[in-house]
Amino acid sequence: MTGFAEARDFLLAHRTDYATAYAQFRWPDPHHFNFALDWFDAVLAQGESGSRTALRIVGLGAAELTFADLSRRSNAVANGLRALGVSRGDRILLMLGNVVPLWEVMLAAIKLGAVVVPATTLLTAEDLAERVARARARFVILAAEDAPKVDGIDAVRITVGPVIGCIDYAAFATESETFEPDGPTAASDPMLLYFTSGTTAKPKLVLHTHASYPIGHLSTMYWLGLQPGDIHLNISSPGWAKHAWSCFFAPWIAGATVFICNQRRFHARDLLDAIATNGVTTLCAPPTVWRMFIQEDLAAIKTALREACGAGEPLNPEVIDQVRTAWGLTIRDGYGQTETTAQIGNPPGQELRPGSMGRPLPGYHIRLLDPSDQDAPEGAVCIALTPRPLPLMRGYQQDDGSFTGVSGDVYRTGDVASIDGDGYLTYVGRADDVFKSSDYRISPFELESVLLEHPAIAESAVVPAPDKLRLAIPKAYITLVAGAEPDAATALSIFRHLSAKLAPYKRIRRLEFGLLPKTISGKIRRVELRRAEEAATSRPSAEFRWEDFPELSAKAE
Repeated sequence: MTGFAEARDFLLAHRTDYATAYAQFRWPDPHHFNFALDWFDAVLAQGESGSRTALRIVGLGAAELTFADLSRRSNAVANGLRALGVSRGDRILLMLGNVVPLWEVMLAAIKLGAVVVPATTLLTAEDLAERVARARARFVILAAEDAPKVDGIDAVRITVGPVIGCIDYAAFATESETFEPDGPTAASDPMLLYFTSGTTAKPKLVLHTHASYPIGHLSTMYWLGLQPGDIHLNISSPGWAKHAWSCFFAPWIAGATVFICNQRRFHARDLLDAIATNGVTTLCAPPTVWRMFIQEDLAAIKTALREACGAGEPLNPEVIDQVRTAWGLTIRDGYGQTETTAQIGNPPGQELRPGSMGRPLPGYHIRLLDPSDQDAPEGAVCIALTPRPLPLMRGYQQDDGSFTGVSGDVYRTGDVASIDGDGYLTYVGRADDVFKSSDYRISPFELESVLLEHPAIAESAVVPAPDKLRLAIPKAYITLVAGAEPDAATALSIFRHLSAKLAPYKRIRRLEFGLLPKTISGKIRRVELRRAEEAATSRPSAEFRWEDFPELSAKAE
């Protein structure tokens, strides 16, 4: 554990002193490291800390376990998996919701040196078959009700709940609660194999090591502002990297409680009540959830929240303003990827700039590069690889089992941002999403932020629509709030709002109402909308155009 505890304590000591933290922090570089054995069991589960709550689940599957409880229970699971033949390097596809076995298996697999392949419960049988094959998983752990999805798959099947032909997870409870590892774990050994969300292409397989995520999430802990004893709620579905970020590694690095509220169906008001009732102190939620929260009477809900964060996609200023007005808390945006931990963010106690996602977090050196690979005030977001930051993935696994590592001077994230004189970065968009209209560069995110200020709009996505004169014009696909009508009157109201807020060259010229296509992780697939525009041969019935309204025509240019 050489250097890990010291690095953690340094960041906790400088949680509001960004200048010192950024200038002096260095990534630990241990030869051996096992998060579950060397940190969770050896530190968190010992002494007074062991009696503190590590995991609290309310709602469906309610449970509360201490660090010592989870240490013992994960030992038993590790022994049970070992008896089934799980050994160091074996791949385990884990497809469970927010139930206690999810955390037990994660800890157990880390202890064994097995590689976990997280998967969302939303996957279909076809999706699962593909992922088991591409990940080369020998074992699958899933809920009993999902067992039919893996019929015929060539893997050992373990179900939470009895299923004929599968191994019952409950049998692991009879195993010894004392675990002996088969040897030390190299920090460079593989630990997690994640499928990306696939917003623009086929999901990639991202390989992380026993160092890159367990130690790498020191930056995430710092950005979230976590402290020992916090009760932390991260709203994220299992199977995606953000769940590991903020429902496993970052809270437990800090020694905080992971809090989960399970609902049959998402209900914003009930979740807000649970946050208040259970004394949640730190909250991280994706923009979609924050947009649902602000439709409730936030001012009437009294919470113990000290920190509020947003991640997954950029937060619109309108959302931040409404939460600040209601709670006196400013949502602190952050940025990272499945391939990394939190790279950029607004840590506690720092000046927040409207629209900015913050500054590089300790341990990361960010560069913005123009098409000629020169540093620029706006350009591709890149991570400098000299020195190589510890949290960066080992590489992408190819379908033939080989790996493509990261080489060169920088790692390219695929996003575009701008930077001001004080180092604050503002998200512009995915490199594939930014487009030109009449030779002006258009940032979809900027236009979507303006759209969200209209009271009838719940969500939107802006893409280029082909145009003979301008080559492309901005078009918005819009999901309306409950009660708003997808009619001409609403379209006119939105166009007027845009006219008052945007320069003529940025104005959205077309609107189409409906649901937005998303990945199963909830991210908008703008690529589908772009393709639909490129393939369209006629005007959609739900589309409204600026020129449809004579009262706007004089303002069109």
